Amino acid sequence: MKAVVLGATGLIGTSLIRQLADQTECTAVTSLGRRQHFADLAKVDEQIIDFDNLSAHAAHITGDVLFSTLGTTKAQAGSIAAQKIVDVDYQLNVAKIAAENKVPHYVLVSSSGANAASSNPYLKMKGELEDAVKQLPFQRISILQPSLLRGPRQPARTGEIIGQIIMPLFTWLPGLRKYRPIHCDVVAQKMWRVFQDQTQAVATYRLDEIFDA
Repeated sequence: MKAVVLGATGLIGTSLIRQLADQTECTAVTSLGRRQHFADLAKVDEQIIDFDNLSAHAAHITGDVLFSTLGTTKAQAGSIAAQKIVDVDYQLNVAKIAAENKVPHYVLVSSSGANAASSNPYLKMKGELEDAVKQLPFQRISILQPSLLRGPRQPARTGEIIGQIIMPLFTWLPGLRKYRPIHCDVVAQKMWRVFQDQTQAVATYRLDEIFDA
């Protein structure tokens, strides 16, 4: 099988591609990103993407599954509006091309608490993306909703480092357990598992189900 990974240089994307490279069942991986990152992996075809001209890259957005792990932060993007371009517009546009190219399975990393009606801008944009991709004609759609991610992020994000230390201390409180940190490797493992095992047309995997990986 052939996999396409969007956001391959991020925390989950990097873990996923390295796991895919170890799977004998996976014969080829196309990485869609803004820079090269996997020169050591012969199985990976790295495509440097102009996200404002995605139609020029449509021929590379084809295979048995599209794993979408792209994402940024308000601090990195500069504003909520700029973050939404990356977290919603770019991902949705790639998903649309994949659907047009008859990619059968779409696997999206969203967020715990994603809800298009949320007053939180981040959770709102994640919910809007979920709702939009569910309308696309994939044979199967998998949505993973992890919480705060643990792992070797470069460069390190100060807020997430603090969160990784503090959040586990409070996850026993009502309403906070769904936000406990999860390691990027576990999310990547779950993405591979749902590609292999999911039979439903659309399925959403919340934090406890991702930890099952």
